[in-house]
Amino acid sequence: MTTAVFPGSFDPPTYGHLNIIERASSLFDSVDVLISVNPDKKCLFSDQERQNLLERLTEKFSNVSVHIWNSLVVDYCRKSGANVLIRGVRNAMDFSHEFDLSLMNKHLNADVETLLIPTDQKYFLVRSSSIKEAARFGGDISTMVPKIVEMELKRKFFEGDSSAKESSGAEAL
Repeated sequence: MTTAVFPGSFDPPTYGHLNIIERASSLFDSVDVLISVNPDKKCLFSDQERQNLLERLTEKFSNVSVHIWNSLVVDYCRKSGANVLIRGVRNAMDFSHEFDLSLMNKHLNADVETLLIPTDQKYFLVRSSSIKEAARFGGDISTMVPKIVEMELKRKFFEGDSSAKESSGAEAL
């Protein structure tokens, strides 16, 4: 049985993320979507909020589960028995970053292979930071995120959650 791990911050989950999850779920026996907790990164959504959103968004995939992890992704792979890391790439800059990261991960855990999956063209420009920025200023993000994510973003930005407005780190588009 081959288990793949798709790590990321998923802040917020996007259609691009879901596209990679769907494609990976058809390639592997099991896919663990791993919410990687980075203490240096300030997220708009809490770990639990992201987990809840992703669980709702992936419930149609019987072989996908969602987990939170606050250490090295390769350590999660070792603990869970996974031997494949899935990474989505949108452009040459993403590829360069992910390639370097795959070399580091291979050094840290030689049993893990990284598979880079190019993003479908329609999700090429979908970036979580841009989505948060657009949502913060009332832009239409309906083609970038599922409805439940759009509603949660609006709740964060427009229903009195002042910390969300401050923590988005966004500058006007």
